[in-house]
Amino acid sequence: MSRKIPDSEYEKTLSFRLKRWLDGTKDAFVDTVEMQEQKEFVEDDTTVINREIERQQRLYRLYDHANNWGISGFEKLYRIFCVCFCIFLVVMLLISVSYLPSYGQPENPVNNEVSQRYIENGLQETGAVNIVTGMILDYRAFDTLGESHVLFIATCTVLILLRKDKKKDEWGNDIEESDRIYEPKNDVILQTAARVLVPPIIIFGIYVILGGHIGPGGGFSGGAIIGAGLILYLNAFGFEKTERFFTGKTYKVMSVCALGCYCLAKSYSFYTGANHIESIIPLGTPGAILSSGLILILNICVGIVVGGTMYTFYVMFRKGDY
Repeated sequence: MSRKIPDSEYEKTLSFRLKRWLDGTKDAFVDTVEMQEQKEFVEDDTTVINREIERQQRLYRLYDHANNWGISGFEKLYRIFCVCFCIFLVVMLLISVSYLPSYGQPENPVNNEVSQRYIENGLQETGAVNIVTGMILDYRAFDTLGESHVLFIATCTVLILLRKDKKKDEWGNDIEESDRIYEPKNDVILQTAARVLVPPIIIFGIYVILGGHIGPGGGFSGGAIIGAGLILYLNAFGFEKTERFFTGKTYKVMSVCALGCYCLAKSYSFYTGANHIESIIPLGTPGAILSSGLILILNICVGIVVGGTMYTFYVMFRKGDY
């Protein structure tokens, strides 16, 4: 049976020193290495000045294009390459154009059965008097859906890149920056003109959208007109009044609903057309406002996306938020 030794003897043993070293309670260099107080390193002014002079000399040698043959040679080679590439590109384009058929010839590839069908059977198959509208919203509606999504994605990109973070006050509340710094203050002429012009502009844009299948117009042109009306109203009265009826949330909801409605409507048309199933949606009487099947609804969806996109682009480039 082992006996317990006193602490004074235990502290002299190797096991005690090993345990203290493992626990980190004893620094092995204490009382064995001469310790001095660390002093702050201060460089003299001459050394600092010499170092700065050396740095300036290195930068001068690096960016001295006249004597630095590496940089000057690269610049000359780059210019020669750019000229050669431009010449090559122009020659290739001219050669390609030389092989194109003459404009207006009956045997040109553009004069094929596709365009012939658009012209001859467009009214019967789409119900739209406007051949262009029937083509882009019926025959090529899938492409138009992609174009609408391109506008929406472009708006999302602008929102990400140009959005301004809201400033906080000392209590953590948002500080609303006045939009009046971006525009003339209470311009009577502009506001009077806006009161007179904005309602007809909006009404005309709606008319162009709703009549796109029976005459010139459609969702793209009508949406651009409505977007111009919103921009005019914003310039005249500012964000405070405009955001009473149109905010960032309003645009997001309208765009998502419009694109979703477009997708559902054309998915039905794609399904029935691919499976040779007769659609239950009547084409109506050509020339009537309620005709051409789903084209009227698709025009409204496109107009909503285009109008909101134009207004959002303007707001983000002007203020960075709304």
